[in-house]
Amino acid sequence: MATSERNNKILLDLVQQPGNNLCADCGAPDPDWASYTLGVFVCLNCSGMHRNLPAVSKVKSIRLDHWEDSLVEFMQEKGNSAAKAIFEKCVPVFFYQPQQKDCIVLKDQWIRAKYERREFTGENIYFQKVYSAELFEATLWKKGKDSKQFFKSTFLLSQKDFTLRYFIKEDVSSSSVIRPFSLQLYKHSSVDSGQIPLFLIFLNHLIKTKSKVPKAVINMKDLNAVFQPEKIGHATGLQISYVDDERSKNLFVYHEDGQVIVSFFNAIRATRLAYLLKKNPTLQEKDLKHQLTAHCLKEGYMEKTGPTQREPFKKRWFTLCSMNRKLLYFKSPLDATELGAVFIGTESHGYSVSETSSRNARGSRWCCGISLETPERQFVFMCEQEQEQSEWIMAFRKVISQPMTPEDYSNEANLRRGK
Repeated sequence: MATSERNNKILLDLVQQPGNNLCADCGAPDPDWASYTLGVFVCLNCSGMHRNLPAVSKVKSIRLDHWEDSLVEFMQEKGNSAAKAIFEKCVPVFFYQPQQKDCIVLKDQWIRAKYERREFTGENIYFQKVYSAELFEATLWKKGKDSKQFFKSTFLLSQKDFTLRYFIKEDVSSSSVIRPFSLQLYKHSSVDSGQIPLFLIFLNHLIKTKSKVPKAVINMKDLNAVFQPEKIGHATGLQISYVDDERSKNLFVYHEDGQVIVSFFNAIRATRLAYLLKKNPTLQEKDLKHQLTAHCLKEGYMEKTGPTQREPFKKRWFTLCSMNRKLLYFKSPLDATELGAVFIGTESHGYSVSETSSRNARGSRWCCGISLETPERQFVFMCEQEQEQSEWIMAFRKVISQPMTPEDYSNEANLRRGK
């Protein structure tokens, strides 16, 4: 057997071993690329991001490329588990670790944080102090409430009162301008010595002298953040959802620099964690990880009718999230405020979902029906295709099957009172 063939066979055997059989960065199965400078096996998508870090990582296909003996020996010595022990030694609970289906900016910044900035090796804790700072600021592009345009806005996270405030550009007076978030400002501060960064001291002073009130003060209690690049139309698009006056609202933001928007996202998660730890002092950080932020179970258009089911069907954008057990509906995907909400309880409390006949859907253009039974009424939704119908029913049943928490009972009662 030729040396090249032998080496490729060794690599193919190595990639079958536990730890190596999943991408080191996103967990995708059966990786067929490897970084021969870091000693990790990665999937095709992540290998492309490694190529953007030529000073840190160099990649080859384990099937198609030629491998020298020395490189194969290096891969035998290293591997994903050994690399994880180094590059993921000190990952904070709040730091989001992307999976295969996550968007590119999350995976790219995770890879850069691990290998380029070496944030989790324990060598330098300044990045973690930035994310967990008492005050964290970012200047982002925010979509206007009734406009398709995006405007510069300053966002300020506070672990002092567990809030997120934002100010539009015009609301910041010339005497109290808040500078755009920049990691460089932190890099020149003495975080390693345990001192508070001068930037935070300066920022605290600016907050005290701000002449305008924020456009919104958002409590961490009901805040969620999730990347939505396709919906927002930008590769770094982030959706921030919260509750204000018993109604769910959305902010849509982005930043040209992936590091800025992902740092802001992880700072939100750090602030949420601090809030939840204070609220639940008997729980540990790892117990709260799944509550920091959450993807929606299902999003998309359906048609809905009114309570008597004689009203005409109207096309609406629906979002179902397991974290708050609510089905929200909007006129369009980028609406700032919900038109209505339906709480989804458990089967033992009178909630169920099933298919329904299109003959009951008078005036609907679509023919794949869903009947959602609640203690108060029956909701009828229509989907355009059977696959959509099946996915919605599966998502509803997933929520219905989950036990309700004391907070869920409170949310259910509040939603009923609001109707």
